[in-house]
Amino acid sequence: MVSGDKIKGKLEEAVGKVKEAVGDKTDNTDLQAEGQKDQVTGKAHQVGGDAKEGLGNLKDDLSK
Repeated sequence: MVSGDKIKGKLEEAVGKVKEAVGDKTDNTDLQAEGQKDQVTGKAHQVGGDAKEGLGNLKDDLSK
């Protein structure tokens, strides 16, 4: 099952890509930077979600 952190991360990364693209087209460096920050934050949430899933799977395996 996909964790909420992974879903949140993917959404945040997608929003960041859109912000960066709009910033590129409008020469808005602040929006570009915000988009890049959102992408990094989104990837971090995804990694955290992966870790939580891994720990959950390990817990399930150990309880068998």
